[in-house]
Amino acid sequence: MANKKPYKVKDIAGKLALGFLKNPLTAVLGIVLLALGWIALTTMPREEDPQIAISGGAIIVAMPGATPAEIENIIVNPLERKLREIKGIEHIYGMSMDNVGIVNVMYYIGENREDSNLKLYDKVMQNKDKMPKGVMEPLIKPFDIDIDVPIITLALYKKENSKLTTAQFVEKIKKLQQKINAIENVAKTTLKGDHKEQYNIEVDMRKLSAYHLSMGQIMMAVQSLAVNVPNVKGRTKDNKLTIFGIANAIESVEDVKNIMVANYMGSPIYLKDVAKVEDGIDIQNFQDVGLIAREDNNITNPFKEEIPQVTLTIAKLAGTNAVFVAQDVEEMLKEYESEFEKDGIGYIITRDYGERANEAVNELMHHLEITILIIALMLVFALGWRESLIVTFTVPAILAITLFIAYVTGQTMNRITLFAFLLSLGLLVDAAIIVIENIHRHLHAHDIDDKSMEEILVEATDEVGAPTNIATLAIIMTMVPMAFVGGMMGSFMKPIPLNVPVALFASLVVAYIFTPYLSLKLLKKPTHKHQDTNTKDDKRGS
Repeated sequence: MANKKPYKVKDIAGKLALGFLKNPLTAVLGIVLLALGWIALTTMPREEDPQIAISGGAIIVAMPGATPAEIENIIVNPLERKLREIKGIEHIYGMSMDNVGIVNVMYYIGENREDSNLKLYDKVMQNKDKMPKGVMEPLIKPFDIDIDVPIITLALYKKENSKLTTAQFVEKIKKLQQKINAIENVAKTTLKGDHKEQYNIEVDMRKLSAYHLSMGQIMMAVQSLAVNVPNVKGRTKDNKLTIFGIANAIESVEDVKNIMVANYMGSPIYLKDVAKVEDGIDIQNFQDVGLIAREDNNITNPFKEEIPQVTLTIAKLAGTNAVFVAQDVEEMLKEYESEFEKDGIGYIITRDYGERANEAVNELMHHLEITILIIALMLVFALGWRESLIVTFTVPAILAITLFIAYVTGQTMNRITLFAFLLSLGLLVDAAIIVIENIHRHLHAHDIDDKSMEEILVEATDEVGAPTNIATLAIIMTMVPMAFVGGMMGSFMKPIPLNVPVALFASLVVAYIFTPYLSLKLLKKPTHKHQDTNTKDDKRGS
């Protein structure tokens, strides 16, 4: 036994184990990996669902006086044929109506949105000269799916003690909207159910008939004074330039009431004689929004009946952290609480995408921790607490590597990303368990007395390297076809084929580097008591 040759390393597993077994930087590497994983976990953009690259647009071409059949033949069909020349278009939908034609274009999922928009614009402009006479300038409106989904939705309403008019209330909200729009990474804000201030004229048709007037006369009289009169320039006799003009003829509700509509039997007829004029809001806008809250909700100012409200939606830039953007918006709302209280304005956050994304990520991370704990307890009974501790360390190290790689490649933390980690968690510990189990077997073999602990660890790791590599590679290959799935489902599930192979590869590296290193620190070679061979033979003979 003294002349036994040292074990010759054959596989990459043994080489990694040998290289890092007594390297003082191995512990530093483990700490750095865990730190990088923590940085990625805390700074990685969080979303509830992965963002899907959807690109497309609409081309709107107006031709006043044209019928739908004419629009289809001379605008929509030729435009569809030309758009088919663009590479990457999946669907084209044309619509022909009176005076206007609309062609909607949808690119394949995953096409770059900016490039798609540029190709669409170039193709329309290149063929602009082929459009018939009488056609107005084409309007190209690209789709903007990335910022159309709001992450925060606010319902703002007037309290019972509010003295604000509807127009003043909306003006306050627009000032808030302007401030929120300046927050970093806020992309788009919209108002739903808002109204603008205007003078409302309710014509009494009986009085109109009595004075022998028509609605057309009323409209022309109002329009003639409802615009700014332009300045007039001229020269005097002594060759001096004069500039004069008049202010807007309508500056108050009284000005509207005193608009002269016509003369009846030598007497002027004013608008107030035939109509009711009020200073109000755009009553022709029927896009009102109502709000109802249950009393058992823990919200400010619960109410039973539906009350008018204005909805303010906030969307974020693509690829940014929904949690941070939502927190910034909520902090700004807190700054306005004193002003809202003074003006009698209340608000309810009806949708908080950032909070939901944060809860989803935290819940999955909690389940991840529970799964790791269960695996550790199982290994305690199967191999021992020291072996269980070694395998348990490898799991966060593997996840740290995977998270950091996902972070540097521009991915976001979402439900599908964490589902990929949960899916691969059972596979992540396979390599570490195989290595630690083989180390455990070697340590309890009968011929270890003449081997050093370092030799045992390297030999045990190298022995299982080749089959473990092949088994892990086979599992990785089963995930690769998922990366080629197209359409909406392929883009939605893309984090799985992107992260599971990375996690499995990281599990091999971590198992070959840290499992032998930690085994050297935590495990001990058992001692065997050998009896004399002759004594054994005598006992058997007797």
